[in-house]
Amino acid sequence: MVLSLLVQVPAGVWTAAHAPGHGLHWRLALHLALAVAGPLALLAARRLPGPTVALVSAFALVDVLTAPVYGPPYVALAFAIALAVARGAVIWAAVSVATGWATAILVGVAIGRIWHPGLIVAATVGLALSFAVGAFVRTRGARMAQVRADAQRRRRSAEERERVRIARELHDVLGHALSQMNVQASVGLHLFDRDPEQARAALQNVKDTSKLALEEVRGVLGVLRDGEVPLVPQAELAELPRLIAGLTTPGLEIALDDRLQGTAPSRATQFAAYRIVQEALTNAVRHAQAGHVRVVLERRDEPDPVLVVTVTDDGRGFAGADPTVSGRGGVLGMRERAALLGGGVDVGDGPEGGARVVATLPWGRAS
Repeated sequence: MVLSLLVQVPAGVWTAAHAPGHGLHWRLALHLALAVAGPLALLAARRLPGPTVALVSAFALVDVLTAPVYGPPYVALAFAIALAVARGAVIWAAVSVATGWATAILVGVAIGRIWHPGLIVAATVGLALSFAVGAFVRTRGARMAQVRADAQRRRRSAEERERVRIARELHDVLGHALSQMNVQASVGLHLFDRDPEQARAALQNVKDTSKLALEEVRGVLGVLRDGEVPLVPQAELAELPRLIAGLTTPGLEIALDDRLQGTAPSRATQFAAYRIVQEALTNAVRHAQAGHVRVVLERRDEPDPVLVVTVTDDGRGFAGADPTVSGRGGVLGMRERAALLGGGVDVGDGPEGGARVVATLPWGRAS
């Protein structure tokens, strides 16, 4: 609007003052009014782009027919066309411009005006460029809106993945801790009168497990606060004996067969393997009704080095049912952990009965 006023008002005054013939005052008043009316009409282009371009086209038509043939261009019309096309009022712009253009040619011929071909070509090119600018702005706006929508979807997807990761960590930590505390509390109650020392040790295990679980939960939730790091180090394979000792009871024997010969895979692989073993043992304690569980750690080098973790028990197994829907929680979590590293988890019935969990994880860079 400001640019149109700065161009059209001085040009309109100059045109009216230098036009041949009489009637300077009415021509000056008319061209000054048209020079102001067109730019002011652009104020409505945001809410009413279609009617605005039609009104500005009418003002431009009157200006063209009353000004000299080689008068200044009506700049407000170019802005009105571009704004209308950019806001989707393409039909309004096309109809208004075509009507004004045809009327200018026909009325001009009727009143004896001679339109130079070069002038017609220049005006047509100018109008076409106005449409092109409007189309470019509209396309760019749509592209930017799509980019923003994609970014928002990616942000929501990242937030969802983070929520799933935190939920998986909390499930593993709390599920194992509560199962372990339930086992040790049951042992303590069972031995409370017969063997007070063993009962006291079981209750001490409950205390230690709850303390460690609280620290791990704080560590998991610490990622929700900017700049906060976990309060405890991530679990490694070296922590498996402590994990197994906390779950071993007089009615459940858990054996660890470590065949790694002192070598260790990458930290990420160790953490995933620890959580998978933790979940498998928790399921064995809660669901399998097993008396013996065996955990085997081994490295295989064909074709690429991998860590193979096998957890078997002599419980009731799955009886051929799908482990993901058979009531044992955490199976999907184990598979997700392995998939994030490019590995996999096979869960099903063992060859000799009971359940078997086999996790294959890439070895990665040794730590």
